[in-house]
This record gives sequence, C-alpha cells and structure tokens, in this order.
Amino acid sequence: MTERDVMEFDVVVVGGGPAGLATAIHLANLIEGHNAAVEKAGAGTPLKPEICLIEKAAELGNHSISGAVMDPKGLDALLPGWRTMEPKCPVEAEVHDDYAMWLTATGGMRFPITPPPLKNHGNFVVSLNKLVKWLGAIAEQKGIQIFPGFPGAKLVRDGNKVIGVQLGDSGVDKHGAQKGNFQAGGILQGKLVVLAEGSRGSMTKQLVADLKLDGQNPQVYGIGVKEVWEVPKGNCAPGLVVHTMGYPLDSHTFGGGWIYGMGETEGGKNLLSIGLVVGLDSRDPTMDAHRQLQRMKLHPKIAPFLRGGKMLHYGAKSLPEGGLYSMPKNFGDGFVLVGDSAGLMNSMRLKGIHLALRSGMLAAATAVQCLQKGDFSAAATGAYWQSMQADWMHDELRKCRNFHQGFHKGRLAGLINGAFAQFFGGKGTLWSDNLKSNAGHTYMQKVGPYFGGKGKPQLDKLAEDGVLTFDKLTSVYSSGTLHEEDQPCHLVVTQPDLCSTRCVEEFGNPCQHFCPAAVYEMEPKAGSKHGIDLKINASNCVHCKTCDIMDPYQVINWVTPEGGGGPNYTNL
Repeated sequence: MTERDVMEFDVVVVGGGPAGLATAIHLANLIEGHNAAVEKAGAGTPLKPEICLIEKAAELGNHSISGAVMDPKGLDALLPGWRTMEPKCPVEAEVHDDYAMWLTATGGMRFPITPPPLKNHGNFVVSLNKLVKWLGAIAEQKGIQIFPGFPGAKLVRDGNKVIGVQLGDSGVDKHGAQKGNFQAGGILQGKLVVLAEGSRGSMTKQLVADLKLDGQNPQVYGIGVKEVWEVPKGNCAPGLVVHTMGYPLDSHTFGGGWIYGMGETEGGKNLLSIGLVVGLDSRDPTMDAHRQLQRMKLHPKIAPFLRGGKMLHYGAKSLPEGGLYSMPKNFGDGFVLVGDSAGLMNSMRLKGIHLALRSGMLAAATAVQCLQKGDFSAAATGAYWQSMQADWMHDELRKCRNFHQGFHKGRLAGLINGAFAQFFGGKGTLWSDNLKSNAGHTYMQKVGPYFGGKGKPQLDKLAEDGVLTFDKLTSVYSSGTLHEEDQPCHLVVTQPDLCSTRCVEEFGNPCQHFCPAAVYEMEPKAGSKHGIDLKINASNCVHCKTCDIMDPYQVINWVTPEGGGGPNYTNL
C-alpha cells in the first residue's frame, strides 16, 4: 500500500479559478475583520485557520478560459475598490457598443434592438486567464497557501463526510509502473473542502453521483470554442460586443456566436475574441464545434472583422447551462460547491464570472461561521445554500431557469420560451417551471435515422487555409497544450470494445467529431469488426470535458492527468 504524507488544514479549496480564489480572498478578509473586532473588544476568540488552495495547472490562469464579458457586480462585491487598485485589474475594455445579428447561410441582418439579456453597457471585456492571475496575486498577499501543479485525484471521505483531498501521483508511466521520479500524492485533510473544480469536475462528478446530489433536472452543457486574433486597427474597436444567432447551427441545435473587441497591442493593432457556443445536447452525431467556428469565420458578415489579421490563441471549455433546476445540492457534511462546479451560469446572458465570484464569497462567509462554531456538518454548511437563496444571484438564476431546456423543441420554441423568461421569469408561474429534460447525450440521434437512412454521413468539404480557417491540430498548437507523454491515459474508456462495434454502426464514432482537440481518432486495424479501432491522443486534450459529457454510452471518464499538464492559455 502506498504511503502518503498527510497535511492538515482547516479549509481546502480545490481549483484556482474565479470561484476558488474569491473564496480564499473573502475568507482572508472576513478572518481579518473578525480578529480586528476581537482585539478591539478585548473579548472573543481570534481565528487562525490554515487555508490552502490547489490548482491542477502549472500556474494560476493557465487553464482559465471564458468568452468573456464580465458583469462587474461580483467583483464590486468582492473588492469594492478594484477599479483603482494597484496593480490595476487587467480588464481589456469597457463595453461601449453592442448589438446582435441573425445570420443565414449567405447573409444576415442586425437586430433592430439588442435583446435585453445581451445588452452589455457597463460590463467589461476581460481575459479570464489574466483576471485569475491578478486575483491569485491578491490571495497570496493575504497569506493563502496556493499550490499550482497539484491536481486533486479523489476526495477522502468517511461515509458521506468529506474529510480531505488526495493529490494525484506523479512519476507513473503509461503502463502504470512507477518511474524513478515517482512521488505519491499527499493527502490534504480539511475540516471544510470547497470544490471549485469548474465545469464537470472529476471529483465533484463522483461526489454528486455517490451522494445523489442531482437537481430536479440533469445538468445540460454547452461547449465554447474560442480564438483570439490580432487584427488591423478599425476592424473591431475595443469594447465592441457582437452576438450572433442562427448560422452555422441548425434549428435544432442550441448555441450562438460572439465577437468581442479587446485591447490594443503595442504595435497599434487590436485584439478580438471570436467564438461559438454549441449545446452538448445536439441531435447531430457529427456536430463539431471547432468545425462550426471555422464555418462561421467564412461568413460574409464575420470575415471582415478578421481580414488582415492573424490567429494567436485557441481554447475550448464546457459550460454548465442547465440553470437553477439542474444545479446539484451544493452543500453537505464537510463540503460546499461553488462556481461552475455548482452549475452557476446564466446561459441567457452567457455569463458566469460574477456568479462564480459571488458564490465564493458566500462560501467564505459560511466557512467562517463553521470555524467559529467548530461545526462542519451538513446542518452547518447548509447556511451556504440559505444565504444563496436570499441573495441577488438566486434572483438572477430564477429568471433564466429552464432557458436552455426550452430549445429541446427547436430554436423557435426556445426563443419564445426565452421571451417569457425575460418578461415573466421571476414572477409566479407565468413561465413554466415544468420543462423536464434528460441528460444531454440522450438527445443524440443515430447516424442512419439522422441522415435519412443513408448510413454514414458525408460532411461537406471545408477548406482549412491556415489563414482564416484552421485544422484542429493547428488550433491545439495555438492553445499551448502540453502533457507528459509517458503517463497513464487520463481519458479512461471503460468499454473500449464499443468503439469499434456498436458505436460505429449506431453513431458513427461521434467522439472524433465532438472533441475540439483531435484527441479521438479512428485508425485502420486488421482483425476488428469494422477494420478500425480507437486511438486516443491524450496529449492533445484541452481539458474541456466534452467527451465525458457527450459520449452517447457514457463510457468515457475524464480524470486529472499529471499535475501541470494541459493547455497554457494566454489572453483567453
């Protein structure tokens, strides 16, 4: 049995994104305030908890990616003076103009009015990876112990009680044997574990399944694929926000695109963010978000934004879009869930940073109460959910409840449902609370029926010219993704025989399409039923979790790879 070092902490935060860092920062602030009050009163007990935060990326921010237009509401609450702090908060631009476009295959039109959820005046275009690095520096200044490059492998539990986190081992070869540099992952014991793993976190996923924490509806997801471009000045002004609907997606697929004007480069050019969100409950077994983004860039209404520019960065991320009734129970004995791990995203507004920050603050307030009482039971951590229900974030989530589910009957039904959500979403039962849904992968149709009984699909040819459009391997290179090659595969296919038998016949091996990083490849192999076999290029993985979510048989299990591996996002 492997011996593991044990380190004791009061609070262990898993994940160095906005939710995890907000938890750490606000917890430090509250403790400082409590101790100052105790000293001033000359009575009471000061708090001196040990707090640590672990992050699987080599550096904070390396795995952080979002659209992103940030509603400042969350940051205003966490750090009220952030606009004048030094060093300055790295926002790219304040939004000064926004509009929405409806795209057809050959043209499109600008909406006469911007739909209210897509109005962004007063918000800020940001690079999430820069914002996370800035928040991380603040947390470190406040004495939080931050350990980048240390992935959590599994939760340590005593029955239903979470009592710590076991870190991943390092120095294990692809066959599972220990190499000369083997190091067993230690155990971080914690009285309270704050799970801020992001979307479809591996430990959160297991905990929700084991303790049956699921919400009324299963969580449904989207995938966002994104590029950052450097373009000539005048193509896209900093602070311009454009959202698109329609093309390149069909009427049964949830999603839409964006173009955000970022800052200026030292060379006098502009940066812009362009991306596309695609629902991971698509009917189409060949749905490929990366491919759809390349098609979108060829559109005559979109291409002018990019003309004369060059693509700098690429990334992909899954998004928890199920809303209020798809959120899991977010507290229990020794744990709370925050940010994307708790399903906190407004899919109507395509925003989640402000909700992640606010959830971290509420988790921190609950942690202080637990520390004062010495009670970390479910009865004590339940104060987190109670405070959320009384907070503005719950009001916002209520207004967009069931937004994504409304599109399961098609785009028109979804837009009508969304209109009801906007005008009646927070009031009574004028907007249905009964839009039941299934897990996203169950909506995928089989290849034969979907393509009119013609068997395997023939995809239209898409020219990848290396200037405006790119193949997946070029995009992965632009993500900075790097993994240690000689390590166990972190994409665990529990029934690999399905890939070359049933999956070929029923769904045409959709993993080779829906993965935005060319991880899954069907290669010729003599002796298999269809002459092909699955090849997993795990070193390409950008940690979006799409395969774990969308696999129609649910036999792909994404687990954390060796610490420090994965994408190296810059300005994303």
